[in-house]
Amino acid sequence: MALTKLTTNLISGDIVTSVNGSSGAVTLETGTDWQTAIQTSNFTAVASKGYFVNTTSAEITVTLPVGVVGTEIVIQDYAGTFATNNIILTANGSEKIQGVTDDFKCSINNATITLIYQDATKGWTAADIAVVPSGVLLSYLVVAGGASGGGGAAGSGGGGGAGGYLSNYGTSTLSLLLATNYLVTIGGGGAFQSPQYARGNNGSNSVFSNITSTGGGGGGYNTTSPNLAEPGGSGGGGAGINNNQGSGGAGNTPSTTPSQGNTGGTGFGTTLHAWGGGGGGGASTVGVTAASNSPGNGGAGTSNAITGTALLYAGGGGGGSWTAGTSNGTGGSGIGGNGGKGAGSNGTSGSANRGAGGGGGGQDSWGGAGGSGIVILRYPNSFTISGLSGTTTTVGTDKVTTFTTAGTGNIQFN
Repeated sequence: MALTKLTTNLISGDIVTSVNGSSGAVTLETGTDWQTAIQTSNFTAVASKGYFVNTTSAEITVTLPVGVVGTEIVIQDYAGTFATNNIILTANGSEKIQGVTDDFKCSINNATITLIYQDATKGWTAADIAVVPSGVLLSYLVVAGGASGGGGAAGSGGGGGAGGYLSNYGTSTLSLLLATNYLVTIGGGGAFQSPQYARGNNGSNSVFSNITSTGGGGGGYNTTSPNLAEPGGSGGGGAGINNNQGSGGAGNTPSTTPSQGNTGGTGFGTTLHAWGGGGGGGASTVGVTAASNSPGNGGAGTSNAITGTALLYAGGGGGGSWTAGTSNGTGGSGIGGNGGKGAGSNGTSGSANRGAGGGGGGQDSWGGAGGSGIVILRYPNSFTISGLSGTTTTVGTDKVTTFTTAGTGNIQFN
């Protein structure tokens, strides 16, 4: 018979034959029964006991016993690692924790968790615990393929627009269900433009779940429709020819919030052949408009540290120049392709897996190819991805999975 109240006679040393009117064997409760063995793997707790739990190596799940009103269980973070590898609390059967049937976790280093069973309505309750989401909360970076630059036939080609750029890293998280298929598509870059008498090719879309980044718009090669610069995630730069100024293609097409890209720069042309292609639009800025003997640079890309290292993505391609003695347009943020400079100088390609635009062609020269896109996902390290093959690394308490191969497939989180 367990008792919680003793008379003062026992404390003063008198012999006690009954307690609170009850007689028989008496069990004295002396507080929490701490277990000396350090827990380093999943275990089932026992009422009225205390546990030192070491999550240095991995997350640990504690299964709670059948609840009895007033029962306590105490859990102590042995190594101060609950924030790195959480401790997970799961109730017995359909019993509750904090009034719900979900699992709970503690992610506070050096925490002492005192669980008390109140009743069937509230179940086990404690401070410093939080519900475990039923799905996975993640950050994403989705960059589409960049476009190729326009050819420089009888003029100077415009730079290719960067692929659309969409990311929630550092701002919010996306909640997804477990064991559910989600589509991943990596957009290819616009193909190297050959022959030179053509507008640049658009990049292809990249997709994750319901998030679609649009391929970059091809750079223009003259100012006669239908060869104007194309719209896209970021628009292609306009071509320069004679006295015409080829307009840049529109960016953020179709429209997204926040914007996925910017407009390409306008080309420049005179009868003196001081022609220059406009720069392709980039994720951060518009493509630069060309001036006399000065082709436009590609629009700047955007820096993102979702992988743990800040890298630039989605820079526009630089415009090409007609005359070899003039400057050529440089690719945005150093990842977009440079424009060709003079006769026989082709535009260079945008960086692969950065969604960068290709450079516009110089005089009678070809535009460079666009760089392929990329999808990167960052999520808690307690989850795994299956399905389409990617490369997974660990950054702090998160996993980062990167998909770089052009194509499409499904993934699941478990």
